[in-house]
Amino acid sequence: MLDIKFIRENKDLIAEGARKKKITFNVDEILAIDDERRALMAVIEEKKAKQNEVSTKIVQATPEEKEVFLQEMKTLKEGLQIDEDKFKDIMLGWRKLMLRVPNIPDVSVPEGDSDAGNVEIRDWGVKPQFTFEPKNHIDLMLGLDMVDFERGVKISGFRGYILKNDAVLLQFALQQFVLEELRAKGFSLMITPSMVNQETLLGTGYLPDGADDLYVTQDNDYLSGTAEVPTMSYYSGEVIDKKNFPIKILSYSPCFRREAGSHSKDTKGLKRVHEFYKFEQVILCEANHEESVRLHEELTQNSEELLQKLNIPHHVVINCGGDLGQGQVKKYDIEAWSPAQKTYIETHSSSYFHDFQTRRLNIKYVDDDGSRKLAHSLNNTALAFPRIFVPLIENYQNEDGSIRIPEVLQKYMGGKTVISVQ
Repeated sequence: MLDIKFIRENKDLIAEGARKKKITFNVDEILAIDDERRALMAVIEEKKAKQNEVSTKIVQATPEEKEVFLQEMKTLKEGLQIDEDKFKDIMLGWRKLMLRVPNIPDVSVPEGDSDAGNVEIRDWGVKPQFTFEPKNHIDLMLGLDMVDFERGVKISGFRGYILKNDAVLLQFALQQFVLEELRAKGFSLMITPSMVNQETLLGTGYLPDGADDLYVTQDNDYLSGTAEVPTMSYYSGEVIDKKNFPIKILSYSPCFRREAGSHSKDTKGLKRVHEFYKFEQVILCEANHEESVRLHEELTQNSEELLQKLNIPHHVVINCGGDLGQGQVKKYDIEAWSPAQKTYIETHSSSYFHDFQTRRLNIKYVDDDGSRKLAHSLNNTALAFPRIFVPLIENYQNEDGSIRIPEVLQKYMGGKTVISVQ
């Protein structure tokens, strides 16, 4: 959410931001309803002042005058009630429109309509050259009894899966690896709930636009698609001591996504599933653009270093305007190489928001001059499971269908170096 004063003073900038993000939003509509809101607010305040004035007169009035003043007070009260009811309706529409105002993308964000317009800014690693036709992760994992899709679908339906045997050990090894790496970088650790209320999703910007991708419970709570949501809400409504900035949190949670609109995409395998697990990096910092930019690069580098230590070839792209969410100022995707698909697949997303989320969540801090300011927020995937299996297993495959275990993970798997048929 943006400040209405900023919106009024930067109408053209908001319109340009919406155009670049390919978001349909009419700035004139929000300004028109805000004019109506402000005008009616002034009328209400004027009538309340008049009520106070009449109340004072009643105390000092004669019995005859009191009757006149009481009738005037009644008329004022009835009129005020009508205006306040109208104001509630206006505020309802105003809030709905305010929740749809897009954040302004950074000037470095390229033009583009979709992820096809994303621009590579760097790559890392040497793509493996096989002397055989590489298999995909599905065939490799089925051959090694690491996954069961058939029974997964039987139990949970479309996109269901069950990880088995060495896949379970490999996932826990990866989790320990991430924990050690990011804890050493000063991140505090959290395991957050997946079931969240509506306010947390509104606060982080996943509602109203992302409603189709969310699972709703019978109690009208939601299953979150990322630990970013509960982690950001951890400080909602609070004033943070500036000396604690930047606050760096590594959060872990199960995640749930309906994958609305993607029923024909990646229907096989572990790339796109309804239920998964993820480590998310979340940062809160002072309201300073340069600090947000610095930390954004740091978050991205953290994830790149994880892939580098796993020796998985990858590249980083800057997302174009049409591939940015409503609240994001700038976003990088990290995409790992899939030998079977002969293309890069997204494994990480790294974003910063300025005060878009913290305004909704009311997360503030006291600045050096004593004023209260809204913090800035950032987040980035550390590692998502089981998606990371796709590039890891495919890049580490052998001709006989066995899989080498990355050196950095071997200590978490009892020194085992290869996954092979028993």
